[in-house]
Amino acid sequence: MIASRAKKLGTQPSLIVQFAVCAGLIALVWIVFGQTLGHDFVNYDDKVYVYGNPLVSSGFSWPHAARAFVDKYTNNWHPLTLISHMIDCQLFGLQPAGHHFTNVLLHSIATIQLFLWLRNLTGRFWSCAFVAALFAVHPLRVESVAWIAERKDVLSAVFFFLTLIAYARYARAPALGRYLLTSILFACGLMSKPMLVTVPAVLLLLDYWPLNRVTDTKSFWKLFREKIPLFALSAGASAAAVALQVHASNSVGQLPLLWRVENALVSYVIYIWKFVWPHDLAVFYPHPDDRLPLWQVILAATFLAVITLIVWKLRRTRPYLLVGWLWYLVMLLPVIGVVEVGLQGHADRYTYLPQVGLCLMVVWGISDLLKTFNAQQSTPNDQLKTLDSTLGVGRWALGVFCCAIVGALALCAHAQVSYWRNSETLWTRALAVTKDNDVALTNLGTLYADRGQFDRALSYFERALAIRSSSEHRHYSMSLALIQNSIGNALARQGRLAQATAHLREAVQLRPDYPDGHYNLGTALFQQGDLDGAIAEWRTMLSMRPDDAGVHTSLGNALAQKGLLSEAADHYEKALQSDPDSVLALNNLAWVMSTGPDDSLRNNEIALKLALKANQLSQENNPVFIRTLAAAYAQAGAFDKALQIAKRAAEEANAQGVRDLANEIAHDVDLYQRGQPLRDSNLRNAR
Repeated sequence: MIASRAKKLGTQPSLIVQFAVCAGLIALVWIVFGQTLGHDFVNYDDKVYVYGNPLVSSGFSWPHAARAFVDKYTNNWHPLTLISHMIDCQLFGLQPAGHHFTNVLLHSIATIQLFLWLRNLTGRFWSCAFVAALFAVHPLRVESVAWIAERKDVLSAVFFFLTLIAYARYARAPALGRYLLTSILFACGLMSKPMLVTVPAVLLLLDYWPLNRVTDTKSFWKLFREKIPLFALSAGASAAAVALQVHASNSVGQLPLLWRVENALVSYVIYIWKFVWPHDLAVFYPHPDDRLPLWQVILAATFLAVITLIVWKLRRTRPYLLVGWLWYLVMLLPVIGVVEVGLQGHADRYTYLPQVGLCLMVVWGISDLLKTFNAQQSTPNDQLKTLDSTLGVGRWALGVFCCAIVGALALCAHAQVSYWRNSETLWTRALAVTKDNDVALTNLGTLYADRGQFDRALSYFERALAIRSSSEHRHYSMSLALIQNSIGNALARQGRLAQATAHLREAVQLRPDYPDGHYNLGTALFQQGDLDGAIAEWRTMLSMRPDDAGVHTSLGNALAQKGLLSEAADHYEKALQSDPDSVLALNNLAWVMSTGPDDSLRNNEIALKLALKANQLSQENNPVFIRTLAAAYAQAGAFDKALQIAKRAAEEANAQGVRDLANEIAHDVDLYQRGQPLRDSNLRNAR
């Protein structure tokens, strides 16, 4: 109705202008976020989602795509997001530029979808363009776009706006096919990020305004019943998300409910303030625990209640205020912190879609205030001309003002994006703008440990431990376990195994359900020759992560060294079931089948196939894997081939300075020259 009225008044710009606005919005996005194409991965979930996730990093395949629907590795249910990462790995490998490109592209698409959807519903062209521009370049968008692991935000946004577009078509002319299309798009959004569980409620808000389908209580309940299938989809996605979060030892319910409710009330207000003044943004904000002053909680609750009351009172004359406000409150509800996911107090990424509601309130509110002002100073004939005009008196001044706001936000966002260049700049910035940030300290320590700067890493870990240990609350046992685990790893890599073991034992005592702690403790014990202790720790981890290929391989190695070859081979096979490209599992199983004393495990054809694949995946330059290939050929009776490959393995070992291995391979060569296969009862080539 409104859109058609606007068209009759001739207020819709020409197609050239509309195209220019769309092009301008896209240009804004790329000016701000295009720099990410030169950024690296960061050591905060990017490893879990992309470069350290064996399901994703090997690229797209139909079996991997099917497994994405039941994968527990990320402790989240978003199969379409994982599949999108697989496609990126297929196209770009592990070069971060391509992954960043996809994020920026999806954000560009979501921006245009928002603009077109809102314009078609309301007819207010320039108001819609301003809303889309605010969405495109607000600094709070940076975390969702510049962070590769937040692909779920931008991908779910594309499906979210497609859902709204499809629903608008259905609302204008209800039909089963249109409803099914809306449902399918909504389901895709849920499979990108379950945060969209509130979409059915958002559709009810849109029924009120601008679709104007709610005329009375009876019509409301009719429209509610219409969305029961969509609410059912939300319930299913919620159940899947909660089940996986419960599965994660470090995600759900560590903090008391009262703390979470208090923080949620204050966070609602914090997000509004950051919308108005996006200053000192960080990737992680520590949770305030119970340190929030009571007056802040009461003030926040009062503020939220007063705004809610005001927009309710104005619902008949200013329905967009009620819709925008409830859009904001409802869409934030799943991530506001009452249901705890992670230990952050709040997070910028959570505002990605909810703050569209605030944009609607602000832009439409300013527009109507200007129309009211113009109407008071105009004749009746003039009043008609101001319908759907946010310009009116001082149109150019208003246009300049809006452009200035967008420009200022774009500059701030551009600066914020630069902090995402790499892990060091990201966490250094977080430390500069937050206090007592043990997560930032731990991740900086991890970065330096990965670089081999262990003393520097330990200094950061110790600072993090001091912050977290100073808390008198026991709700942060997982954080303490993470820090103790990080310290143990750094010490182990320095060769200080006794000290490392002490810290790793402390980690698993703090959180017996911490799988990584058990894995690393097992590794430290294995390095000290305590095979039984290592086996016990790795079995404990497998009880929590039964499909972890790395643990199966490590456990297989320990069992092989104890002479339990059949059980070792079983774990290597399970590792390959979880990750068919696990090079260590391929090599070690081939070695057991080729050189082990147990004839019942011998399989010449499979051993050769596994050894060939291991060498192919390792670019055929690993002397250990080359040696295994030679042993597989010898077991198959191809001694000439085995001799040739063994000599190449010895050359490679000498070139890499691995003299002991070269000497062992010289013994292999002697066996092959005499036409004898290799037998290794200690499985020394299993790594």
